[in-house]
Amino acid sequence: MKFEILHQSKKSRARVGRIHTAHGVIDTPNFVAVGTNGSLKALDSKTVEALGIQLMFCNTYHLMLQPGSKRVAEAGGLHKFMNRSMPIITDSGGFQVFSLAYGSVASELKSQGTKQIDGSVLKINEEGVLFRSYRNGDKVFLTAETSIQAQKDLGADIMISFDELPPYHMDQTALIDSMERTHRWEKRSLDEHLKDPRHQALYAVIHGGVDVELRKKSCAYLGNLPFDGFGIGGSLGKNRPEMINMLTEVMPFVPPERPNHLLGIGDLPSIRDCVPLGVDTFDSSFPTKAARHGTLMTMDSTHFNITRGKHADNLGPMVADCECYTCQNYSAAYIHHLFKAHEPTVMTLASIHNVHIMVKMMARYRQQILDDQI
Repeated sequence: MKFEILHQSKKSRARVGRIHTAHGVIDTPNFVAVGTNGSLKALDSKTVEALGIQLMFCNTYHLMLQPGSKRVAEAGGLHKFMNRSMPIITDSGGFQVFSLAYGSVASELKSQGTKQIDGSVLKINEEGVLFRSYRNGDKVFLTAETSIQAQKDLGADIMISFDELPPYHMDQTALIDSMERTHRWEKRSLDEHLKDPRHQALYAVIHGGVDVELRKKSCAYLGNLPFDGFGIGGSLGKNRPEMINMLTEVMPFVPPERPNHLLGIGDLPSIRDCVPLGVDTFDSSFPTKAARHGTLMTMDSTHFNITRGKHADNLGPMVADCECYTCQNYSAAYIHHLFKAHEPTVMTLASIHNVHIMVKMMARYRQQILDDQI
C-alpha cells in the first residue's frame, strides 16, 4: 500500500490524499460504507461500486462465525466471494466482540452506551479473548494471531490489528492496563502479518480513551512500529464535543505520513468537524441504516423523514437537483407510498440516495480542501 498527500490545506490540518491498494485507489478524505456481513444492507456489490464507494468495511467477527473465514478463502477471498473489485478493509474482530458486549462507539456518543456486559465475553487475558458466538453459543477464542489469519483468509486490502475496546466508564488504572495490553496485542498482530504480508496493509489502532496523554503515548509507541496506517478507536467520549476536543489535541501526534481512520464514526456533523482536524477516512452504517427507516440526507448536511404526511403529494424528486438514480426516476410521493406500504424495494431506493449523497459530499470536501476553504 502507498499513501500520498496531494494537498495540505493552508487553513487547517485538512488534507487531500490518495491511498493506493492492490484493488484500486481511495481518495481521502472519504466515507467508508459498512457491509457487516460482506454486503451493504439492501445494496449488492456492483450497485455499491457504481455508486462510487471506494472502500468498504466488512466485519471479521461476523464473517468468522458465518460463513467462516476458511470458507471465504476457499471461494477465492472476500473480493471474489462478494464480487467486489474495489478495496476492502476488515476489522480485527475484537471491536465487534467488545462492542456487542459493551455497546458501540456511536451509541456512546449518543449517550446510549450503558456499557454493561451481556455475558458474551467470557474471559479476557494476555493471550486473547474468549467469547460465546451469538449465532450458536459456541465458545470462540480470538487472539492477535487468529485475527490476522482470519483477515488473511478474507484477503482484505487493509487489515486492523487486534485490540480491546474499553468502555467509557473504565477507571484509570484499568484503562492504562487495557491500553498496554492492546499495544502488546498490536505488536503481535504486526509480527504475524509480516510473516506473510501478501498485498495487504495493516493499521494499528490508537487507544487511551478520552485521556489525551494516554492517546499521545499510544501515538508515540505505535508510530515507531512499521504499521501502514492508524485507526483511532476505543472510547472517544460521551458526546461529540468531547470527541472533537480529544481529537483536536491528539491528531497532531498521529504520524502524518501515513493514513488514518476514525473507527465507527461517520455521521454528518462529526465528518464536518473532523475533516479540518486531518482525519482521512470515516466508517459508519448510519447512511444505509437511516435510509431503511425513511431518513434521507441532503447536501446541506441535513436530513428529513420521507414517511411524514407532507411528502404524500410531492410529485417532484425527494431532493431537488439530486442526480441519484432514485431521485432521477421516482417521485417523493412514490417513495413515501412505498414506505407506508412496507414494500422492500424502497429499502434499496432510499439506500441508493443516501450513499450517493455521502459520495458527493466527500468529493465536495476534497475540493474545498484543495481550494483552502477548509
